Amino acid sequence: MTETSPSFRYLRKPVFSPIAMWSGGARAPAFEPRALVEAAREVRAPIHVLREPGEGRVGVAFDGDVIPPKYLNGHRGYPLLATLPALYPEWLGDRSFAEAHGVRFPYVTGAMANGIATTELVTAVARAGMIGFFGAAGLAFGRVEEALGRLEAALGGTSHAWGMNLIHSPNEPALEEAVADLYLRRGVRRVSAAAYLALTPAIVRYAATGLTVDSGGAIHRKNHVFAKISRPETARHFLTPAPAAMLDALVRRGQLTADEARLAARVPVAEDITVEADSGGHTDKQALGAVFPVIAELRDALAAEHGYTRAVRVGAAGGLGTPRAVAGAFSMGAAYVLTGSVNQSAVESGLSAEGKRMLAGATMGDVTMAPAADMFEQGVEVQVLKRGTMFGARAHRLLGAYRRYPGLDAVEPNERAALEKQVLGASFDEVRASTRAFWAERDPSQNELAARDPKHEMALAFRWYLGLSSRWAITGEPSRRLDYQIWCGPAMGAFNEWVRGSFLEAPENRSAVQIALNLLEGAAVVTRAHQLRSYGAAVPAAAFRFAPRPLA
Repeated sequence: MTETSPSFRYLRKPVFSPIAMWSGGARAPAFEPRALVEAAREVRAPIHVLREPGEGRVGVAFDGDVIPPKYLNGHRGYPLLATLPALYPEWLGDRSFAEAHGVRFPYVTGAMANGIATTELVTAVARAGMIGFFGAAGLAFGRVEEALGRLEAALGGTSHAWGMNLIHSPNEPALEEAVADLYLRRGVRRVSAAAYLALTPAIVRYAATGLTVDSGGAIHRKNHVFAKISRPETARHFLTPAPAAMLDALVRRGQLTADEARLAARVPVAEDITVEADSGGHTDKQALGAVFPVIAELRDALAAEHGYTRAVRVGAAGGLGTPRAVAGAFSMGAAYVLTGSVNQSAVESGLSAEGKRMLAGATMGDVTMAPAADMFEQGVEVQVLKRGTMFGARAHRLLGAYRRYPGLDAVEPNERAALEKQVLGASFDEVRASTRAFWAERDPSQNELAARDPKHEMALAFRWYLGLSSRWAITGEPSRRLDYQIWCGPAMGAFNEWVRGSFLEAPENRSAVQIALNLLEGAAVVTRAHQLRSYGAAVPAAAFRFAPRPLA
């Protein structure tokens, strides 16, 4: 094997050859570490990467004259290794994202359930040129309709982009259908589809409604689905056209036209796929660096297989609590980023002041997994805050009892007394009565099933606690502080560490827009520092740190 074979070539040290010469400029070239740190922060200005004459240090310069080699004629200056254009935070993602949705930034705030992602939060980020999703999951239909009215009044008829949550509800399929129908009737153009393990008629109908084709054969989409997924098998459902049998059934029911169904067979269900890594709430606790490339490759393969002509974007979520994390997501190819946990501590969040204070004190290790209210019987878990609350441990006690006993009346007396006093804070009979009253208004069939099946009655009773625990955290019920269920991932602790000592340390200063702008600005600075380092500049570690500051 020769030294020129491919196996040896990568071992050679690359040589940075100058492409031109640089001279002049109002500012002298910078080679010192402190100057390189400052240069990395000037992301909105083009920057020249220079070498000191001879084999000196690599540094940077702004402005000045660039003289191509053929015009040198003995001209003296600094060898120019590269010229980097301006780098704006707006440019970090896929440009098609901004074009498709009419936004300025490749940034989305997630639909935190039970209205924690409030209409105020959605309105604020939408007006700042981002996309916000209202947290409709877990709310009764009337609450969702009311929130939609407020968003229509604040943002409807404008150029702002916003959306609502559409969550898969295996225990309440009628509610899922009703919410999807509401969104279609009222012209909601974006939904965040969450908790889908497979497609349902509701999400397929929403995605396919309004599909049209122009004279050139291009398909136009009226409704946009942002599918939140964490596994390739789930992503595949959204990255392929809807099943023919489901489309045909929707046509027969008069919920789609034949033309819409025909076009739906040529496009994916969703054109924005949000890869969710380790996060708050429902999570598979995947590492973003592991799962994102797999989903991106799957997207590429399916796009080629189906001959898609429109861009299918893959965004990143989970663990994005610092500029370095956001920059890392974009460097992997994320078209956009979505944040969740960090926005719960924002002033516009629906969480109580006490809940926000608890979040602001969290570290990366202050999280745990607990049974989920909406999929309790299946053993599905959510990630929640551990520090300052007993919710996780208490919820697991309920799940253990549910698995051991066939019904409430079968629970042994000593364990029943302990659950009533130490977990539920109410007697089984009191919980029964409250549960029956709730379902009598929301879905009477649940009470009918509970009357026939003691195991189902037990599930409803224990879900009573799981459901109310998140609402106690929202209302700030002082007597139930140890029962607060606050969805939270490790990103919250990383965010708190990053903002310590800055204006964003105090919860009362944490607006969702300031959080977003600082994460994006910091990600641009980190990206610029990496660019300079890759061209040979001895960039200090400080260049990769961005301290939060008020941004316009």
